[in-house]
Amino acid sequence: MYRNKIKEYLPLYLVIDRASCQNKDMFFVLEQAIKGGVTLVQLREKEISAREFVELAIKTKDFLSKFNVPLIINDRIDVALASNADGVHVGQEDIHPNYVREIVGDDLIIGLSVNNEEHVKEANKLDIDYVGIGPVFKTMTKKDPKPTLYPHGLKRLLKLIQKPSVAIGGINIENCKEVVKTGVNGIAVVSAICKHNDPFLAAKKLKICINHHHLKLSI
Repeated sequence: MYRNKIKEYLPLYLVIDRASCQNKDMFFVLEQAIKGGVTLVQLREKEISAREFVELAIKTKDFLSKFNVPLIINDRIDVALASNADGVHVGQEDIHPNYVREIVGDDLIIGLSVNNEEHVKEANKLDIDYVGIGPVFKTMTKKDPKPTLYPHGLKRLLKLIQKPSVAIGGINIENCKEVVKTGVNGIAVVSAICKHNDPFLAAKKLKICINHHHLKLSI
């Protein structure tokens, strides 16, 4: 359903888990963020059982369906399939995307994290739908962060990539402009929305930044 139109959903990509929402209900954050302009959601839960993850994913999928927003599952192919999610995002240390495609079939979106030229060159050959490039800035979200790219490094990789792209890592309203102006197809955020006291306002400001600086909707 969403795979053929993935570029339309990349502009404001929210990565969320319950812990990142701190004392706020995750579904409150999701609703406010979507109303503010979020176009795609990735559910990332590292510390819960597979059963609990599937139950949360099913609930999240049902919730997002009301807003026509796709759900991507981080890492867990089994959870993505069991919850009827719209896609799965994998990293360089996860199951190879070729095997992921064999498992999930042709309908699901597959995203892949990349951090350097070698990653990008391989990604260009794969049957994936988008790449997540980062971290652009230093971030505390990842326990094992890769080398920081900064906007100039992001721009260098964008010259090589032949897939739709989303930038991730430490992006917020203060640095949104310089990221968007690289020509990336979308920006992915966690803390900039989840930890904000007003998720609607945070998302709205980011969407205004994206629209104002003409973030590309096609490669």
